[in-house]
Amino acid sequence: MAAPLYAELCTALADGLDRSSGTGRAVLDWTGEPTRDALPLRLIGGLHALVLAGADAELAEIFAGRVSGAALQDALNRVLARNDADLLPWLDGPPQTNEAGRSGALIVGLVEVARRLGPKLEVLEIGSSGGLNLLIDRFRFDLGGAMLGPADSPITIAPEWLGPTPALPPLEIVSTRGSDIAPLDVTDPAVEARLAAYVWAEKPERLERLQAAIGMIRARGVSLDRADAADWMEARLAEPQAEGVTRVLMHSVVWQYIPDDRTARIRAAMEAAGARATASRPLAWVAMEPDRALGEQVVSIRTWPGPAAREVVATAHAHAAWVRPGDARATEGIALDAAAQVVL
Repeated sequence: MAAPLYAELCTALADGLDRSSGTGRAVLDWTGEPTRDALPLRLIGGLHALVLAGADAELAEIFAGRVSGAALQDALNRVLARNDADLLPWLDGPPQTNEAGRSGALIVGLVEVARRLGPKLEVLEIGSSGGLNLLIDRFRFDLGGAMLGPADSPITIAPEWLGPTPALPPLEIVSTRGSDIAPLDVTDPAVEARLAAYVWAEKPERLERLQAAIGMIRARGVSLDRADAADWMEARLAEPQAEGVTRVLMHSVVWQYIPDDRTARIRAAMEAAGARATASRPLAWVAMEPDRALGEQVVSIRTWPGPAAREVVATAHAHAAWVRPGDARATEGIALDAAAQVVL
């Protein structure tokens, strides 16, 4: 994903991490599945936080790309030993990157839903973290030269568009609402600093966008509930739905963090609601989740009324730096609707 410094850090940790620090021992003795648990991103988030705080001069040299090879492995072990107290808490939970750029991929799914079911959408997001993608109705988008969203938005999201310029249907996001098991108050400076640490050091444009999006929430907040994803979706789907408005479940890079019993309940609730859906009160599901066979993110949709299978509408970079619409390579898609999951 065009992040050679982070690739080198991960390689150095994989090849040279030792047991001289509590952090090293915690990583080497990890009882979970490291990829599913995003263990490298937990640890590197903590390291980046130290860099941003100016807390370790040797680590700053590492993040500046001035240390490599065996020297890098030794330096990282020294850094971990010095900073155990600060680093260990970063291993306690999954990263909450809350990348606003992912809206540049999610909007492709919402556009296709609007094309099929009508322009008005009610967006319900699970795994919202701090709610930055709940600003999707306030962002400006440049999709290969096709413009969408408020012209006066403080943020224009313009992924590299790997396809023809799309013809956009009318689209009106009438409301956005989200939930998270542990939502973040991004207006808190400490939370903003934590989110900044999860932004890859090699991508300053992402940090600028994060700060701008937080500024938008400070100016006007979003609707974000603290709730279990399955409980919340069951409750939302039971609420009255306005005529002529499509109710849309939306999420990105979150399915892998939701326990299997909860994802089963969400699928069942969506199927039941889909069975009740009508042309005047339709339902849709837009997801951006990883396809590990491709090594990319798959943007997929399901609509009720509509086909009885999930359809791929695009693939994308993990932070939506690029979007490839209608990618035929992803025909297997993501098995969100199936009982068996593969690292989701």
